[in-house]
Amino acid sequence: MGDTNVVEMADVWFSYDGLNVLEGVGLEIRRGDFVSMVGPNGGGKTTLLKLMLGLLRPGRGRVRVLGLPPDRARPRVGYTPQFALFDSKFPVSVMDVVLMGRLGRASEMGPYRNNDRRAAADAMNEVGLYDLRRRPFAALSGGQRQRVLIARALASEPELLLLDEPTASLDIRVETEFYELLRTLNERLTIVLASHDVAFVSQFVRTVVCVKRKVSVHPTAELDGTIMKDLYGLDVRMVRHDEHCGGPEVAAATDRRGQGGQA
Repeated sequence: MGDTNVVEMADVWFSYDGLNVLEGVGLEIRRGDFVSMVGPNGGGKTTLLKLMLGLLRPGRGRVRVLGLPPDRARPRVGYTPQFALFDSKFPVSVMDVVLMGRLGRASEMGPYRNNDRRAAADAMNEVGLYDLRRRPFAALSGGQRQRVLIARALASEPELLLLDEPTASLDIRVETEFYELLRTLNERLTIVLASHDVAFVSQFVRTVVCVKRKVSVHPTAELDGTIMKDLYGLDVRMVRHDEHCGGPEVAAATDRRGQGGQA
């Protein structure tokens, strides 16, 4: 594996209960890229992320992350899952959550060390939440919680950041701020995220990986209705429009036309 690639997959197949989810996947992700994986539900996006993390193993084919088998590369990879389950009554602070990102690096016995707390503090500063470090995690807004989970991943000092549907429950304004944060982080990290919202996310990322059992890779400039129709099985037109309250232009929707031709 060359130094320019952080992820390489060659002829990767994966199935659940005998049903192929991924077929013959070949994929290279270059160091420093900002990648969005898009596709329909069940198309294989989350499975691809779990293969990169070494949480799943392919039935056939080869996966390398940072030049290593994924399970060996995992300490150098930050991950934010699609759903973060927590007990809202459990008295955990923002700092407590972020420090969880140090579990793979902290001492196996005893309290967190000073360097663990420094890494957590640096991560909270980077996402703009250091002032909330003592606040209960359950008291935060959805956007703030997502930033805390990013900080937890950053506390592990990763080279590659993987995110699964990180903005699924956020409104457009908060989602825009979140992607601006990721764009800043991309100045020093390779970022790969799974998303359904191809029209919105395409204004931020450099590369789009279309996933529907098989994989195709496109610069964002190549995305058009033909590619989207192949991916989603619908006539899709990429649209851009301004926010009604005078905010900046955002790509916020796709126009999906049914058989009757109505938008």
